[in-house]
This record gives sequence, structure tokens and C-alpha cells, in this order.
Amino acid sequence: MEDEIQKEPIEQKSEGSTKTDDNKLFGILSYISVLCLIPLLTKKDNTFVFFHAKQGLVLFIAEVITSFVMMIPVLGWVLGPIIWIFLFVLSIIGIINALGGKTKEIPVLGKYASEIKI
Repeated sequence: MEDEIQKEPIEQKSEGSTKTDDNKLFGILSYISVLCLIPLLTKKDNTFVFFHAKQGLVLFIAEVITSFVMMIPVLGWVLGPIIWIFLFVLSIIGIINALGGKTKEIPVLGKYASEIKI
């Protein structure tokens, strides 16, 4: 007798689901420093990804400014790490929003992203 092995059905993702996953991946990529430029330049036609890419660009600009602030003796040495932690928390908030499929502005800096015209 031949033993029959029951296989579980393989989950197949629909094309729409794959596109949603890609959009979320690009949304997450938007909040990782200079990598925000990848979705910003490649996914201009996708409003969800472009929204997150513009917010990521604002965060990246804030990170560059913070790098210059950190060069100021004493004041920069104290404020720089605090600002970096704040920007890191904003990145995490943005990543959580992108994973959830939300187009919600990040606190404080999100309003500047809507003013960017690209």
C-alpha cells in the first residue's frame, strides 16, 4: 500500500496582495535615511509610497542638519544625541504607519512633507 501524504494547500498571493506588499516595503524603505531616495525616484506614480517617501526625505534632511549641529562644541554634543533619538522615534512611527497601510503624517515634521513639490 502506498502511503498518501496530505499536503497543505499552498497559499497563493493575488497580484493585488503582492503590489500591496511591495508598496509597504517601499514605504518602510522611505524612512531609512538616504534610502528614501529610492522610492522617491522610482514610485512617483504611487500616492501611498510617494507620501511616505516625501516624509522620509524630510527626516533625511533633518538628519543632515542634525549632523551639522553636532559639530558645534558643547551645545551640539548635548543636543545632537537627543535630536537623533527623536528622529529615530519618528522613523519608527513612520514605519509603523507604512506597515499598517496608513497615510498618516509623522508628528512635528510631517507637515513639511506636504509642502514638498517634486
